[in-house]
Amino acid sequence: MSAPLAPEIPRREIVHAAAILRAGGLVAFPTETVYGLGADAENEAAVRGIFSAKGRPADHPVIVHLEEAADIARWSNHIPPLAWRLAEKFWPGPLTLILPRSSRATDVVTGGLPTVGLRVPSHAVAQALLREFGGALAAPSANRFGRVSPTRAEHVREEFAGDVPFILDGGLCEVGLESTIVDFSGDGPAILRPGAITHEQVEATCGQTLRSPQSSTTRFSGGLESHYAPRALVEIVEPHELHRRAAELVKQGKKVAILGQPSLNVPAGTELIHLGNDASSQARSLYAALRKVDELGCDVALACPPAPLGLGVALLDRLQKAAGPRG
Repeated sequence: MSAPLAPEIPRREIVHAAAILRAGGLVAFPTETVYGLGADAENEAAVRGIFSAKGRPADHPVIVHLEEAADIARWSNHIPPLAWRLAEKFWPGPLTLILPRSSRATDVVTGGLPTVGLRVPSHAVAQALLREFGGALAAPSANRFGRVSPTRAEHVREEFAGDVPFILDGGLCEVGLESTIVDFSGDGPAILRPGAITHEQVEATCGQTLRSPQSSTTRFSGGLESHYAPRALVEIVEPHELHRRAAELVKQGKKVAILGQPSLNVPAGTELIHLGNDASSQARSLYAALRKVDELGCDVALACPPAPLGLGVALLDRLQKAAGPRG
């Protein structure tokens, strides 16, 4: 799932970004999933800067990004054979492993948990940055906490309005949804957050049935009931209810957006925001579509649930979090 190093990223920008990171600053950079807001994972003050910029709760752990799979032995003091098997199969790629932490992983990174989330991104820009920096990067998504994740550099600029000193523009993220999180803190692996690496792929690679995610008490990125949310309310409706619910909301004076395929027939007075015709293109466009809902000044966005198979499981998860109860 790698993407070529974008021509608009000259080496001098990678070098400059690495220098900012070594000085304790923040850099936004693309991965194959979404854009991350990175800091030196071994600099506690720098990592706290991520929490401050995002408005992220201090007990919410961040994922550590590594250059290569062998680096996990520096960050975890116990790596089960199945974790190595997944790393060998899917890294570099959109997979995060939650493992018992070593002393290198501080409380500010782990949210005080005895575990740490680790992954090796496949995006060429992320790989180039990690090589040039020569260390690990703590890097949650480059957005305000709870808001829609960015899949383009301009989303980061809009989100932070100058508060992030440097952004590496690597174009559109190839996957568009955050990494699959597999937890190894209990007896056997469990998927806590679905992503492009599917349940079926993880189970087939492990050669055993996965634990239920409900059996884990580990906090993780995207684990709250409401997350990845635009300002507008989001409702998930069955296809046969879509027209009725849209007309009802329009009658109430609401400005309504409908997320769907370009061929979808929508009621008068609503805005159709295109998603792709297949799960991969829908994943790449979902977050941009949710941002478009707010740009259009809509009050409500309606979406039909994708089939809960393969990547559709991750799509449904993100829609459910976007539609979650607001504080």
